[in-house]
Amino acid sequence: MSDAIKHECGIAMIRLRKPLQYYYDKYNTPTYGMSKLYLLMEKQHNRGQDGVGVANIKLDLPAGSRYISRYRSIAEKPIQDIFEKIGKKYNKANKTNPEEYMNAQWMKENTAFTGEMWLGHLRYGTHGKNSIENCHPFLRQNNWKSRNLVVAGNFNMTNVDELFERLVSLGQSPKDKIDTVTVMEKIGHFLDMEVQRLFDEHKEDYDNIAINKVIEENINLQEVLANSCKDFDGGYAMAGMAGYGGAFVARDPAGIRPAYYYADDEVVVVASEKPAIKTAFDIEYSQIKEIPAAHALIIDKQGDYKVVPFTNSLPKKPCSFERIYFSRASDPNIYQERKDLGKLLIPQVLKAIDNDLENTVFSFIPNTAEVSFLGMTEEVENYLVNERLAAIQRYSNDVEAMKKVLSFRPRIEKLVIKDAKARTFIADDAHRDQMVAHVYDTTYEVVQKEKDTLVIIDDSIVRGTTLEKSILTLVNKLSPKKVVIVSSAPQIRFPDCYGIDMSRMKEFIAFRATLELLEETKQSHILQEVYQKIKENEADLTQENYVKAIYEPFTDEQISDRIAKIVTPAHMEAEVEVIFQTVENLHKACPEHTGDWYFTGNYPTKGGNRVVNKAFKLFIEGSEDRSY
Repeated sequence: MSDAIKHECGIAMIRLRKPLQYYYDKYNTPTYGMSKLYLLMEKQHNRGQDGVGVANIKLDLPAGSRYISRYRSIAEKPIQDIFEKIGKKYNKANKTNPEEYMNAQWMKENTAFTGEMWLGHLRYGTHGKNSIENCHPFLRQNNWKSRNLVVAGNFNMTNVDELFERLVSLGQSPKDKIDTVTVMEKIGHFLDMEVQRLFDEHKEDYDNIAINKVIEENINLQEVLANSCKDFDGGYAMAGMAGYGGAFVARDPAGIRPAYYYADDEVVVVASEKPAIKTAFDIEYSQIKEIPAAHALIIDKQGDYKVVPFTNSLPKKPCSFERIYFSRASDPNIYQERKDLGKLLIPQVLKAIDNDLENTVFSFIPNTAEVSFLGMTEEVENYLVNERLAAIQRYSNDVEAMKKVLSFRPRIEKLVIKDAKARTFIADDAHRDQMVAHVYDTTYEVVQKEKDTLVIIDDSIVRGTTLEKSILTLVNKLSPKKVVIVSSAPQIRFPDCYGIDMSRMKEFIAFRATLELLEETKQSHILQEVYQKIKENEADLTQENYVKAIYEPFTDEQISDRIAKIVTPAHMEAEVEVIFQTVENLHKACPEHTGDWYFTGNYPTKGGNRVVNKAFKLFIEGSEDRSY
């Protein structure tokens, strides 16, 4: 994606199901769990590079032994940073006590990060903060093992204020008003209540030491989650480990955020993406299962697991951006879906180039648009099959003409090259624009000047800044006749509030284009009408997305044409056209991932309506505050 946005975090969990010595003996190393978690996280590094965290829990250690370890990092290469630190602990144990290095019990008693339960998290800082304190996993500590809680997740809540107030009403005083702390404290509160319930139920039958075992064996995590999450409004894949050995991964009622698992006799594994599990454990994709919406994977102290419902489900609306951009295309289904997104754009592309393939060069904006590009060019080849059949009939007596037709291939070039990652540490706008302009480079002398049309595909167009300041400025140097920018995603018109950092209306180029069209057609009064409706219903903004009304006067094509004008640099000599995927074709390509609220405004939870209405209100009032 040329307009970088911060987004989706990633989770990784491993629960070793057999005695720890089993893995030492079978794999001839004490690092089995650590190595597998490293692979799970490294194969999901696309999901978060601002910060990383790892937690480990050791089971059945005696009182006085440290049994929870945690590292978090915001280093330049945080995954590497953390696992190098953990690796040093193993190396130290091997160096100082080589005779005990393959003794699982000794290692567990004397070396950190040698337990049976692992939880990893990769983070993008969606709220602009990137301190170590913002990195997951978060830890809620208690002297009772059963009340210790480690939480990490891929989520955003739309009703943090409401959840915070409910914690306060319970008598708590949370240390921060952010969704991670609020969520952890809510789950922690009901975990405390469950422990207390079991204590009260059995205190007459056992002494204070023996009762711990009874509590740990009977904790109902399904009930804990049911009580904790019933007020949550958002998209989430929430992972947690309790100090006594229980664990869970809970998925939101609409299935917005992804979560997959694999289990065998040795492990239970969870990750945000299938390819990570496949690579780490060398299994077939068919062995990897999806945690259903409104369900939780729950692991008990013995390592047994079950997938159970914990809340009422909503119509399933998994995030379509996962398929368009976020998740890795090494997943075979995602790979095919992205190709289909490219294929479905060809009718619009052919219209834009007047079917003149001879004078058209196809290219893509690296790196993630490459698969859609393959689909697009594959469909051009399919189109040419029919053209060749017609030509054979037309030129049946002209060998040279037929030879020319049969040998014709689409012109494919790598015109845009991502040269370096721009650092926007330069504060003033003029110099920042120069930095943006040099993120990309181009290939010269492959375009027929003032004759060729360039068709360049991108994953999506959010702000349009990179198009104007970099891409179009670059390709203008090639002197094409026309440039067609193609987005494999539809127009982004509305904020996201479930994990992607898209919260302010003015950032969306489709919104800015619509504002210009409203002014040009003397319909700006619609803005005030929408604002007034929002003000009138401010007590409850969850019932309707009032902002949809500003787009209704215009067709998708009218908005696309205005976007083309906005992103065209002042010095651009070639004509510029912008083509977006249709929502209908998006659903054809990704039929199982119908979450499209950023394109349509159809939010899967009521909290989404509140967020979009608040975002519009803040825009009208000139506020830079976030809408969630």
